[in-house]
Amino acid sequence: MSVHVEVVDAFDLPEWLGTSPVIWTASSTVRQARRVRGTLSSSEGDLPCDLLAADVAYPQPLLDDRWRRQAHQAWEYGQVLLIRYDGRLTLAVPGTAYSADGALETVSRLAKAVGVPPSRFTVCLRL
Repeated sequence: MSVHVEVVDAFDLPEWLGTSPVIWTASSTVRQARRVRGTLSSSEGDLPCDLLAADVAYPQPLLDDRWRRQAHQAWEYGQVLLIRYDGRLTLAVPGTAYSADGALETVSRLAKAVGVPPSRFTVCLRL
């Protein structure tokens, strides 16, 4: 796998994610997507943030087994795996494709990771 992947600590994310209302806006479709590009925005700034289906294996794996295992473990404990994937903040979750409900749950778990109620986040999906 040629994509650089590294773990991201929620405490290293911009402070405004926990202090301001935040909108996550998809810039690509969510329906059956393997990777959904998007941006977190508030009045204080923007941060590229993608959603990634960790179990995609064809035509080539998006994540190796180590990262896939961590995505499953985080999800099992009600969390989401925060990684930097190819230079972008990425929320990696078990599965092979996204749905609207999956995107909502993933962003909800990001809110939990930064210590705020999910109601502080708005999700804008692209059809």
